[in-house]
Amino acid sequence: MKKSIALLAMSVLSAAALAHGTARQHAAESMPMPMGGHDMQQMHGPGMGHPGDPSQVTRTLEIVLDDSLRFVPAELTVKVGETVRFFLKNSGQQAHSMMIGPLAQLKTHAAMMANMPSMPHAAPNLLELKPGKRGGLVWQFDQPGTVDFACLTAGHLDAGMVGKIVVTE
Repeated sequence: MKKSIALLAMSVLSAAALAHGTARQHAAESMPMPMGGHDMQQMHGPGMGHPGDPSQVTRTLEIVLDDSLRFVPAELTVKVGETVRFFLKNSGQQAHSMMIGPLAQLKTHAAMMANMPSMPHAAPNLLELKPGKRGGLVWQFDQPGTVDFACLTAGHLDAGMVGKIVVTE
C-alpha cells in the first residue's frame, strides 16, 4: 500500500516537475529540466557544487563511457571554484549516463530507475547518451572534498560504473 501511494505521489510530482522544468528550459537552454518525480536539488549534498555557467568554463575534462561498464578516467581532480565541462563520449553499443551526486543517493535513484524505466528524467547533474553519442555537462565545484558520479542505466552502477571527482583547495 505504501509503495502504491509513493508511486502515485511520484507521478503527480513528475507532472508538476516536468511542467516547471519545461518553462525553465525555455529560459535557459543550457539547463535541462528537472527529473520528473524527483527533486534533483535534494541531491546537492555538501561540496557537491551546482550547475556551472558555460561562459565561465575554465577546463574541459573528457570521459569515455563504454560497455566495459567503466568510466575512463574514473577519477578526476578539480579545484574549488573551478567550472568544468565534462565532455562525455559513449563509445559503447548500449545507452550510458553520468549523474553527479552523493553515492547513497545515486544508488537509490538507480534502483528507482530500474523499477520505472519509462519515467522521464533530466537534471542539470545528469547526462544520458545513446550509443555512439557525445555530450557535455557543465558543473562548478564550491567546496573541497570528494564528489561521486555514476551511470544510472539499469545494472551499470551495481556492476561498478562509478567514479569520483576530488575537489582540492
